[in-house]
Amino acid sequence: YALFSDPITRIGGEKFSYQIPTYQALKGVLESVYWKPTLIWYIDEARVMKRIQTQSKGMRPIKYTSPENDLAYYTYLKDVCYQVRAHFEWNEHRPELAHDRNEHKHHNIAKRMIERGGRRDIFLGTRECQGYVEPCVFGEGKGFYDGCGKLNFGVMVHGFDYPDETGKDEMSVRLWKSARLENGYIRFPAPNDDSPVILTRFIKPMKAKVFEDEAGFSGLNEPEFRALLGESGDEA
Repeated sequence: YALFSDPITRIGGEKFSYQIPTYQALKGVLESVYWKPTLIWYIDEARVMKRIQTQSKGMRPIKYTSPENDLAYYTYLKDVCYQVRAHFEWNEHRPELAHDRNEHKHHNIAKRMIERGGRRDIFLGTRECQGYVEPCVFGEGKGFYDGCGKLNFGVMVHGFDYPDETGKDEMSVRLWKSARLENGYIRFPAPNDDSPVILTRFIKPMKAKVFEDEAGFSGLNEPEFRALLGESGDEA
């Protein structure tokens, strides 16, 4: 299952999934696979492999105004499968982490983490929708929407801009005006492009977290991470 819902409607109790994954949800999957504040993941495109189907479930969420349970219906996507092509770039707004910019190292670690199913739990849009990742050749195999032309989905949330990735002391949301599926492929506009199909709206002031060697970040020399990869401490 997957639930790629509009954040604006999530507080209403009745959650309904978009028909296709959002840029931010796929970026979150990659960050669960492997992430360091040194780098930023960019989703280039995704491919929908199976038919888009939905299923509604009765849920008992806790009310905001009391400890009692409420009744709501959540509409999920079911039996989902996607191929994703992405890349990472250095976070230029983190000059204090320039010493950690080792492309060969980060690339190999990311590949190994994908082969092992990710470093953290994988979920599709929301926590209760568990998923898994595995390596694939992008574009390989038969997809349900191959040769089906264009399917338009209107305005969708594209993602969020955080201060550590933009250099601005604010958080904002990006809206994608012309989200569409073309022969099974979703080609996402880059978040840092001045594209006419991307609308940006301010949400609130926010400061970027400060990372230092002795406070919250140890780069590639993290002992627990090296133990997971079976590496010695002298390699970086």
